Amino acid sequence: MTTMNLPMRTLDAATLANLQRWVGKTETLSDDITAAPLRALSATLDRDDALPMPGTAVPPLWHWLYFLPQHRQSELGPDGHAKRGGFLPPVPLPRRMWAGGRLQWLPDNPLRVGDAAQRISRIESVRHKAGRTGDLLFVLVQHEVHNANGLALTEEHDIVYRAAPQAPTLSTGVSSLPLPVPAETGAAWQREIVPDDVLLFRYSALTFNGHRIHYDRRYVTEVEGYPGLIVHGPLIATLLVDLVRRHVPGAFIKSFSFKAVRPTFDLHPFRLNGQPSADGKTVRLWAEDHEGWLTMQGSAELA
Repeated sequence: MTTMNLPMRTLDAATLANLQRWVGKTETLSDDITAAPLRALSATLDRDDALPMPGTAVPPLWHWLYFLPQHRQSELGPDGHAKRGGFLPPVPLPRRMWAGGRLQWLPDNPLRVGDAAQRISRIESVRHKAGRTGDLLFVLVQHEVHNANGLALTEEHDIVYRAAPQAPTLSTGVSSLPLPVPAETGAAWQREIVPDDVLLFRYSALTFNGHRIHYDRRYVTEVEGYPGLIVHGPLIATLLVDLVRRHVPGAFIKSFSFKAVRPTFDLHPFRLNGQPSADGKTVRLWAEDHEGWLTMQGSAELA
């Protein structure tokens, strides 16, 4: 009987103590809410929206088109993200993912085209966990977005850093992917999405996201050990909210929460699902891959 190789710890106590120093760090960014990104995302999501004009409200989650990182090319790391250590802590784990979030919008003060807006961000916590395949580090960032009338929305943003995959995976007996969870069946609302590399490219371009896992197939398969290009977590979340908007047009979404459960790859179509409550005030949302495994779950609350 052989003994399974256990994942190696890469974060020692001194490193973790240093990363904790980032808790409380803040950053303030300013941006103008313009119409062009809204037109482009509407086309990318295959919507038939009216052209945005001055005063048009920004749809829920579309504020992710603004306050974008604009690091110089020489400031980028090998994964296409900015080198570790500015506002976010310098986590020495190579795999970085958007793990989830919780958002609330103020119905009396939506962001609108023409607004001069400001986003104030604060690192709330840095937490370590030992997972099946190695170290995990969770960073929680709180965002507040303001316009001239005050607070427009709040967001809690969960980031997870993971250890590099062990190679070869077969020698360890441990998969680098989370254990699969079957998705619920029989949703009232369903939509199939084909995540081809053009869709991923357009969303990366719109969000100025240089992370190579979304467009560099050689990098994502040979360096990070995934089977294909990874569909952006924020894109899937946006598509889940878009499912609500397609079935309840005109409804105001006052809160939304989501959690990434398992990566979605560009190799196969995936499905969006929605199940409204009996009173129509909340909608349970989830995404599943082509094999029926749960990839993201969320919930929207309607005003």
